[in-house]
Amino acid sequence: MTYDQLKTFIEKQMRMSHIYQPVMLMTLLDNGGRASVRQIATSILAHDQSQIEYYEKITKEMVGRVLRKREVVRKEGDYFELIAANQLTQSQVEELTRLCQEKLNQFIENRGAAIWKHRTLADGYISGTIRYEVLKRAKFRCELCGISAEFKALEVDHILPRNRGGSDDPSNLQALCYSCNSMKRDRDDTDFRDVAASYKHRESGCVFCEPPQERILVENELCFAIEDKYPVVSGHVLIIPKRHTPDYFTLVQPELNCANALLADLRLRQIERDSTVTGFNVGINCGEAAGQTVFHCHVHLIPRRLGDAQNPAGGVRHLMPGKGAYSSD
Repeated sequence: MTYDQLKTFIEKQMRMSHIYQPVMLMTLLDNGGRASVRQIATSILAHDQSQIEYYEKITKEMVGRVLRKREVVRKEGDYFELIAANQLTQSQVEELTRLCQEKLNQFIENRGAAIWKHRTLADGYISGTIRYEVLKRAKFRCELCGISAEFKALEVDHILPRNRGGSDDPSNLQALCYSCNSMKRDRDDTDFRDVAASYKHRESGCVFCEPPQERILVENELCFAIEDKYPVVSGHVLIIPKRHTPDYFTLVQPELNCANALLADLRLRQIERDSTVTGFNVGINCGEAAGQTVFHCHVHLIPRRLGDAQNPAGGVRHLMPGKGAYSSD
């Protein structure tokens, strides 16, 4: 990326939901185009007196990921590098730094103290060690809405608020995103940790609760995929939540997110592996009347190829005999 491209990016393309991008770029510019995660996190800390470990995670998993995707920076080990660094003159570095500072000042002026509101909702200080353990226990997801820490900052919330006698013991702490924590405030003592515990539910004798490891094609935190034992076409796979739950309508948001991530991943794999795949059916049977025979939720991903059916028009409408064809009139 050249100086002119960097200037255009900062002036016209940089979309900020927080202060992180200009701060990171200024740090890279100030350090000859290369800075460690800790250096960048320390720079961010200069604008927010929170725990540096939190901003190291921000640097690696959020702002760093955005700037890498835009091909502004690259990451090598524990260091980030500004791709255009060795092409910049000192005056260009100073100009780009000035532009970043302007972006930063404008953002702070527009948002004011609200920028840091999500970091000050908790009443009192929670040590970094305890905070980390609470977030790890929650798998770095909000224990109410399920959103990942990658997309919203998470707070360590007192289930029973301090002002009502709640302690700082981990048993009284849960991870909530700043939006959920803001809505909850200190008037509610609802415990959302049972949601996280429910992900571990398995039912004895269920063929999908504990499948042989060798059948699993790919998995993530809450779902896995296997080949259908009775495929209707080559490449027919099932996406299955790890928690035993009867159908699609009983999935919670984190499971929906994980299932959708696997659907997207497996679709891409099918297309890359087989050039004849030009379409897909995604099917879910919910209830005996709908044809469900295994009452553990599963989603069918069925790759389609031109000519694999005499008349595919209507797609899933063919579930009901004679209903595939219809008039658009």
